[in-house]
Amino acid sequence: MLFAVTHAWNGQSAVLPALGVGEISADTHTVFTYVWHIITAENLVFGIVFIIMSLKNDRSKIRFAAWMIVTILIVRLAVIVGVTAFHDVSALSDTLIDSIAIVIYVALVLIGTRMK
Repeated sequence: MLFAVTHAWNGQSAVLPALGVGEISADTHTVFTYVWHIITAENLVFGIVFIIMSLKNDRSKIRFAAWMIVTILIVRLAVIVGVTAFHDVSALSDTLIDSIAIVIYVALVLIGTRMK
C-alpha cells in the first residue's frame, strides 16, 4: 500500500503536472494520466493481497505469489530507471521516491518469505 501512496504522490507532484507544460495532445495526456492511476491502483491491490496472504497458512503458494510480485517490482524498477536514464539522466532524481519505496518493499517481502 506504500507504493500506492508514493506513486500517487510522485505523479501528482512531479510527473502529471509536467505533462501540461509540453506540447502533447489532450488524448496523450489522458492516456498517460489513466495509465499512471492504473499503476497506483495495482500497487494498492498488491498491498491488500499481501495483507490477506499474511493471514493464510499455505506457505508454498504464498511464497510463489510473493516471488512473482518481487519479480514484477524489480522489472518495474529497471524500466523506471532505464527509461529515465535513457531519455534524461538528470531526471533520475525524480524517480528517487518510487525507487526507494520499491527497494524497501522488495526487501520486506524477501525477509517475509524467509520467516516461518
